Amino acid sequence: MKAALYARVSTRDKGQDPEMQLVELREFAVKRGWQITGEFVDVGVSGSKDSRPQLDAMMRLAKTRKLDVIAVWKLDRFGRSLRHLVDSLAELKAVGCAFVSLRDNLDLSTPAGRMMFHVIGAMAEFERELIRERVKAGLAHARSKGQRLGRPKVRRDRDEDAKIIRRMRAEGESYAEIAEALGRTKSDVYRVCMTLGCQPDGGDASRPTCFS
Repeated sequence: MKAALYARVSTRDKGQDPEMQLVELREFAVKRGWQITGEFVDVGVSGSKDSRPQLDAMMRLAKTRKLDVIAVWKLDRFGRSLRHLVDSLAELKAVGCAFVSLRDNLDLSTPAGRMMFHVIGAMAEFERELIRERVKAGLAHARSKGQRLGRPKVRRDRDEDAKIIRRMRAEGESYAEIAEALGRTKSDVYRVCMTLGCQPDGGDASRPTCFS
């Protein structure tokens, strides 16, 4: 079997050395009779990072079906979260690549390992439901306190600039000139002006004659 070994340490200057992980992984691979086709090591990269160069490279190799198994020292060296772990293992399973976590005694090439994968998946789903419930409870609590949720509403014709917009438009100023003077967008000024019906030419405000 063609195997890839993955190791990660989060800091460079605190005595952490990925070689410790790799030594154990190499010995394990030899015992299993695997052919080591690559060693992928991320040094000084936090496990919470969305992108880890060596991990990403290894996963791309697996997705092209050039690997039969990936071995890591521990699950926390590989997955940045429970959800990420489950998704990554599912991707490997889909392309026929086995996964082994040495210190966690997890081997997805065995029936026991595959059962453990389902347990991990259930845990991830449970975690997601807990987060969803906490968010819903937080929103309900905020509403009960009278807090307004969501994006702040865009200022309309009742804002403090409305009279200024009406006067400047009546004096013949363009929407662009008014927007620049007030620090607003041209479309915002246009909308307020149309709401107020402040066109200087006396035309129907619902059918603007210009948008200069």
